[in-house]
Amino acid sequence: MTENTQTPSSPTSELPTTYAPAEVEGKLYERWVERGYFEADAKSEKPAYTIVIPPPNVTGSLHLGHAFQHTLMDALTRRKRMQGYESLWLPGMDHAGIATQNKVEQQLAEEGKSRHDLGREEFTDRVWKWKEEYGGKILGQMRRLGDGVDWSRERFTMDEGLSKAVQTIFKRLYDDELIYRAERIINWCPRCLTAISDIEVEYQDDAGELVSIRYGEGEESLVVATTRAETMLGDTAVAVHPDDERYAHLIGKQIKLPLTDRTIPVVADTHVDPEFGTGAVKVTPAHDPNDFAIGQRHDLQSLTVMDEHGVITVHGPFLGLDRFEARSAIVGALREQGRIVAEKRPYMHSVGHCSRCKTTVEPRLSMQWWVKVGPLAQAAGDAVRDGRVKIHPEDMSKRYFDWVDNMHDWCISRQLWWGHRIPIWYGPEGQVVCVGPDEQPPTGEGWTQDADVLDTWFSSGLWPFSTLGWPERTPDLEKFYATDVLLTGHDIIFFWVARMMMFGLYAMDGVAPFHTIALTGLVRDEFGKKMSKSNPNAVDPLDWMDKYGSDAVRFTLAKGANPGADVPIGEDWVQASSKFANKIWNATRFALMNGATIEGELPPVERLSATDRWILSRLNKTVAQVDGYYEDYQFSKLSEALYHFAWDEVFDWYVELSKTTFFAGGEQAQVSGRVLGEVVDVMLRLLHPIVPFVTETLWTTLTGGESLVIADWPKDSGFRDEAAEAEIASVQSVITEVRRFRKEQGLQDGQKVPARLDLGATALGAHEAAIRQLLRLQPEGDSFSATATLPVAGGTVALDLSGTIDVAAERKRLTKDLGAAEKEKQQAEAKLGNEAFIAKAPDNVVDKIKGRLAKAEADIARLQAQLDGLPAA
Repeated sequence: MTENTQTPSSPTSELPTTYAPAEVEGKLYERWVERGYFEADAKSEKPAYTIVIPPPNVTGSLHLGHAFQHTLMDALTRRKRMQGYESLWLPGMDHAGIATQNKVEQQLAEEGKSRHDLGREEFTDRVWKWKEEYGGKILGQMRRLGDGVDWSRERFTMDEGLSKAVQTIFKRLYDDELIYRAERIINWCPRCLTAISDIEVEYQDDAGELVSIRYGEGEESLVVATTRAETMLGDTAVAVHPDDERYAHLIGKQIKLPLTDRTIPVVADTHVDPEFGTGAVKVTPAHDPNDFAIGQRHDLQSLTVMDEHGVITVHGPFLGLDRFEARSAIVGALREQGRIVAEKRPYMHSVGHCSRCKTTVEPRLSMQWWVKVGPLAQAAGDAVRDGRVKIHPEDMSKRYFDWVDNMHDWCISRQLWWGHRIPIWYGPEGQVVCVGPDEQPPTGEGWTQDADVLDTWFSSGLWPFSTLGWPERTPDLEKFYATDVLLTGHDIIFFWVARMMMFGLYAMDGVAPFHTIALTGLVRDEFGKKMSKSNPNAVDPLDWMDKYGSDAVRFTLAKGANPGADVPIGEDWVQASSKFANKIWNATRFALMNGATIEGELPPVERLSATDRWILSRLNKTVAQVDGYYEDYQFSKLSEALYHFAWDEVFDWYVELSKTTFFAGGEQAQVSGRVLGEVVDVMLRLLHPIVPFVTETLWTTLTGGESLVIADWPKDSGFRDEAAEAEIASVQSVITEVRRFRKEQGLQDGQKVPARLDLGATALGAHEAAIRQLLRLQPEGDSFSATATLPVAGGTVALDLSGTIDVAAERKRLTKDLGAAEKEKQQAEAKLGNEAFIAKAPDNVVDKIKGRLAKAEADIARLQAQLDGLPAA
């Protein structure tokens, strides 16, 4: 529990009767920013707590995935700030090379121009202007969500400092022979005209065609199958398995390649699966990564037969055709020659598409720049294996190791104009010079800089330390590196997480960029389906914020956040969270109107009622429980715990049980008012990191404090009162049982019923007034007639239902329900008594039947008691 001796300065009347998020959220956020609450001080002696935001694309806008992860990161940093940490959540954006360049090229296309009409320098100036005018829309949306980021440290992957970091690490890697240039197969987008990374390739099942083609003649022929007939023009071999007896006589021989004047060898390679198809595969080293590897092993020529636009560049009749036009033309020509052995269409198969423009990706042999990832990936794996970095949840570690332990060299060059230009200069005599950030590039006739730019993952891989001033040893870097936790989706563990690990360990002398990698799932619709703009299930979180408030969206997302698991979300759930925010508002207003206060110390235990002691015991247990869930990144569980504590225990039980005390006034009302103030104060503190707006408004009214953002996080005082908890549990049991009976009788909630309470010598007697008030039970009068008697914890409750129910009809209904319960019990007992069934049935089935038996027995006892309590017919 917390101590707070401030005096409230705002009367309850300042709180509107209903909560209107739109009138509160924007003003509150700007106040937080203006007062510098989110700014971190590198000179502070407080311990540091650091999170760097996964930088959203400058072209992006807030989607539910962003809102989800930002809510969790904000909750972590807000709590740590309240716990006394110098909490830094550093914001920024990624320049998003292809996406941003495409935006500007689309603008130019509307003007009838291309980037080549402008030239490189003028085009990049145009992109910078676009960025200033249209980019960064998401930053304003982050404010709308309530992101408590340090805006004074906002970074952009192409600002001056980060550009220096990129050039520095490129130079170091190059000098250490970890960056090299080579001709390899890459993913090529014929529309964007650049190499793209694996993460920028989206695979989907397309309806294509599978054609089987006979190569060679007579006994010296074989059949290959392909979905890309156009690439046969670049075939330089046919491969078979060395142990495949069907083709043993052909290995090492030359066979005629159809439609050309070339012959190609038959080679033996263990990569070929003799059980798949015909057991013979065409080899096109310049247009397929597996074929390229075969070509390397057998010293085959690599023939490029398409240009960067996907247009055929060889062989007369097909020269100049688009790849898909050439596919049809080539199949037609082969059919005319009788070379087509079989055709299957449509043939559904997985095809890669550019995630930006949806163009079919073309594997292409290309001269590119590469990072030699072997030693870097080894270090990234070791940091997790030896415990320096923990992956949460732990079962995600396998996916991480599967990637870093089998990582291929990384293609880092892109054929774009927007991005960090590769700092390599070529001389007139074939010289190659890598230039660092503080070095002058070579000058003179014939010297040119490499035209390519770096993959955006290269610069974002430096994010945890470049944003803190590296390569300089800045105060920020000394204070806030390594960062504490990386919270991100499991879908980019391979691409962004692994790259940050490799670069952080390399650049920072073996110090990993974060202590914990907390992986989340992906947000899906309420039916578990992936959200997509092409589907009608895509949701703009801003629409929900407009309708229900940011707190409601945040709480819904946090409540669904189980570590590593996908998060289903629907509007009904956001609406329910909105009701929770309103419940907090209304109940706090009630508390304030009934004397809730934080003035002075809590009264000594001997002055507290059992109800007061119960809620304080539950309060401290909740503080401890929430702390444990935070440390384990169990956002769903901590949200559920807070929801049930606030709604059920504070509002539905403590406030209701205490109403008689408050209405009676006097000393005990003052004691309970102080307890209620304490409980509401701590509850609002606990809720604040997830629902910051409504809690801030209520807490400052209750306490007169400056802001919850800089308030203390609650601590578990250790106070426990198991006896009080047991006592109130008995009270709850009585009330719940009688409420259920009233509902079964069809009584209205507000309908008053005469009753006699015989609560024996237990402590329940002290709660009779509260029990009667909550159950609408009148005192028994002179004409009282007990028409129903209910056994309850510690005694009985006799009700006079004369004139309120049809006793005969009620006896008939209860008798029918009792018969059904007895039948259910007999069936469950019969199954559990069948040894043959028990021997074969799975444990979960047996447990389910045991549960049915227990429920049936409880129902029988309850129904029999209700029958016994009815008057004779």
